[in-house]
Parts: sequence; C-alpha cells; structure tokens
Amino acid sequence: MPRSSVPIPVIHAPPLGALLRQYAAGSALTCDPVEQGLLNRGYRLRTTHGRYFLKHHFDPETADPAAIARQHRATQRLADLGVPVAPPLAGTDGRTVAVVGGHAYALHPWIDGRHRHGGQLTTAQCARLGALLGVVHASLERVMERVMATQGRAPAKPPADARPGQDQGQGQGQGQALKGTADDMAGTPEGTPDRGQGAKDGAQVSPEGAAGAGPTGNTGARAHEGTDPARGADPADTFALIDRLLARVRSHRPPDAFDELARHRLLERRALLEKHADRRPPQGGSVGWVHGDFHPFNLLYRDGEPAAIVDWDRLGVHPRAEEAVRAAMIFFVRPVGALDLAKVRAYARAYRRAAGAGAAELAAAVHRVWWERLNDFWMLRWHYERGDTRADPQFPAASALAVWWTREYDAVCEAFTG
Repeated sequence: MPRSSVPIPVIHAPPLGALLRQYAAGSALTCDPVEQGLLNRGYRLRTTHGRYFLKHHFDPETADPAAIARQHRATQRLADLGVPVAPPLAGTDGRTVAVVGGHAYALHPWIDGRHRHGGQLTTAQCARLGALLGVVHASLERVMERVMATQGRAPAKPPADARPGQDQGQGQGQGQALKGTADDMAGTPEGTPDRGQGAKDGAQVSPEGAAGAGPTGNTGARAHEGTDPARGADPADTFALIDRLLARVRSHRPPDAFDELARHRLLERRALLEKHADRRPPQGGSVGWVHGDFHPFNLLYRDGEPAAIVDWDRLGVHPRAEEAVRAAMIFFVRPVGALDLAKVRAYARAYRRAAGAGAAELAAAVHRVWWERLNDFWMLRWHYERGDTRADPQFPAASALAVWWTREYDAVCEAFTG
C-alpha cells in the first residue's frame, strides 16, 4: 500500500457496550488509548472480567473482516506451535472479529511487557531475535496452507528454497521443538527489568514496518509464484520525485531546520543515485509468508524473553529475507544513522539457520533493501505533501542510514552473510 494513502487518524471512541456484550467480557471499568500508531489504534481495557487489549482496525487497507479473521487463524495456529503471539478472543458467536457501526474490532488478552530497540539487547538476545524471526517464517509456511484452505483460497506456493520434506503438521510437540530450535541457535538471552506494555524506546518505524522502506502491501490472499516479479525502483521516477520535493522545500518560508536537512538529503541522495543508477536490482528472490511489519513496536519482551509478536495486519507473501533485512535496519540503527554490525551479524546468522536461508538469498535481499532505501522518501512526502509530521523525528537517522549504508555496503553485506 502506498504510504500516501494511509489516513490521518481521527478521534473515534470505541462502542464499549456493544463490544463487551458481544465478547461477554463484563462491564468496562477503564479504557485508555495506548500510544498512537500510524495505522490502527488500540486501547488498554479493564473490565469486571479482567484486562484486555482492544484493537480498532481503522486503516481501510487492513480493515477487511475476512483478512483480519485470516490473520487471527494464523496466530492461533502459530500459538499451537509455540510461537509467542497473542491470539484474539472469540465472541459469543464464535467469531474473533466484531463489526460494530461499520468498524472492525478485535479483543486480545492483555500482555504485560515492553518494547526494546536493538541497542537495549545483548548480542545473545540479538541472535535470539534473528532465530525468532526465522522460526516465524518457517512456521508460517507450515500453517498458512490450512489457514487459506479454510477460506476456500489456493495457498501460496512455498518459496523455491524451502527445505525439502518440511513437516506440515501441528501440535504442541512440534511447538516445543520449534522453541528448542530457537534456543539452540540463539542462546539464552539475558533478562532486564520490564517497564510495562506501551513503553516506547526510540525505535524507528514506518506505517508498514520499515523506516524508509518501500510499500509492502497486503497480498496474502492471492496465490503466488515462487519469486517476486517486481524490480527495484526506477531511478528516473526517483529523480522526478526529488525535483518535486525540492520545489516544496523551497516554497516553505521561512525555512526551518527540517527544511534545511531535507534539502541537504535530497541533493545528497540525487548525487548518490546518479553515481549508482546502474545498480538497480533485478526481480526479487524467493517469497514466502511473512509477518510484514516486524519491528520493535510489534514485539513485546518480558523478563528478557520475547513475550508476544503483535500486529499481524501486514501478513502476506513477500520475499522472506527482505523482511529479515528490513527488521535489522530498524532494530539495529543507531541515532547517527549507522548500524551496529556486530549485533546484525549475530541476528543474521541465527535467522539464516532457523529459516533455512542461504547467504546468497540474504545478499540479494541486502541489495534490494539498500536500493529501496536509496529511492524512498515517504517521510518527506508525509511532511510536504500531506502536512503530516508524525514521522519527522525518524527522518535524521533514517536519511543518514541510506548514505552510510552506501559507503559501507560491503561491510553490511558481510554482516548478513558471514
């Protein structure tokens, strides 16, 4: 989905009476909005029956009840395999999606935990993070065929590099085996104190899970071939976009510090693209089911352990290794716009082993995501074309990362493949 189509949220109070009756969840005692996201919104809900997380699926591109129900079935099956997720609760009618007044809602158990940026993780915890994402990708391939079959849709074809003989079964025994695999590959993380759900620790994210990344879309309802047919961005289109954005920057009077940085980065990026225009990547690599939005705000930790992967709105079929690279760009970017390559290396090694991904697949993904970042200006488009400044704090580090990555391209590639 293009970022320019993401709506600016408006105030909308959830219809608690109707919702709580539908879920038989008691009477509301308190209902507080959690920190606003860029797409949907959530509420910390306490009732006479307990504590819950109420999610309002507000964004039109992710609010289709059938798609939400598919995500819910996927998370339930992942939970059966031992993956840390927070499946929704079913209502009195057996459904997990409640549509009230034309709006879609889901009720989840409240998960105590905190969000952690890569700078707050030890090297062992970074390896465990990579192994966790690898287990998610491998597990999704196991469960999504059944999930799609329940909707009468053809399942996505497995990626070309899927491991032969991969078990398609489910059950608690397999779940424990998956947990053991992640532990074996990543080591046991060291625990640190928790501060409670909703604590935001400076992670940089986009509305689709990758600061500065290109649109991911939500294509999980279609059958897919084994490779992504899309080429990288055309630099000619990017040059035209840079010119349009520069015109908007110049028209803002008097210029402020953001305008000055935007102008500098746009001119800098144009020079980089002119130098590297011949490095546009070919079509993408093998695809598989991915979370689609894997970043620090969508992963809760408790006592140093991952407690729940949340927000599965972008579940779909995309290049798996690219999700791994994009996630690393968000978890491990430093405020100056450089990556912590030691932590990236630990994360990537564990991911490759857990997902069964080869070094060549990761190298191709690094190149495609680098090119994606070099051509993408969603934060500036939000600022200058939509007047939406919520992503402005992310821009300094995200824009510096593209420049640093270009200079340190070989080192970054080695960290993901070595």
